[in-house]
Amino acid sequence: MKFMLLIYNDSKLLDAMPAPEFDANMRECLSHADELREKGKLIQSQMLEGAETAKSVRIRKARMTAIDGPFSETKEVLGGFNLIEAENMEEAVRIAAEFPWANTGCVEVRPVRDIGAVRERVNDVTALSSREA
Repeated sequence: MKFMLLIYNDSKLLDAMPAPEFDANMRECLSHADELREKGKLIQSQMLEGAETAKSVRIRKARMTAIDGPFSETKEVLGGFNLIEAENMEEAVRIAAEFPWANTGCVEVRPVRDIGAVRERVNDVTALSSREA
């Protein structure tokens, strides 16, 4: 099964962290990612730029708005992600807990839905609907 590990950081905690400590955490994170990749557990890993660089896009009543920043005020903001392969949720949680950012924020573990299966299902429904019409 694939799982997305969403890394949320508390910017106040990160900003208060001395640079050498942040760098040590980053080295630990990168080393852990390398180990997971070697074991075939890590599929993809990326960091995101700061929330202040983000735009949030919404369409309501056929009108598009794009505002600066994350879509809601929150203490923790999405800082990156890791796409992993794990046997089950328990293993995915164990892997998530090994990332140092769980100490300064949150690592959300979420199963990845197979988009191929969704595509197949909705295309089948569409085909059924057009045949019934």
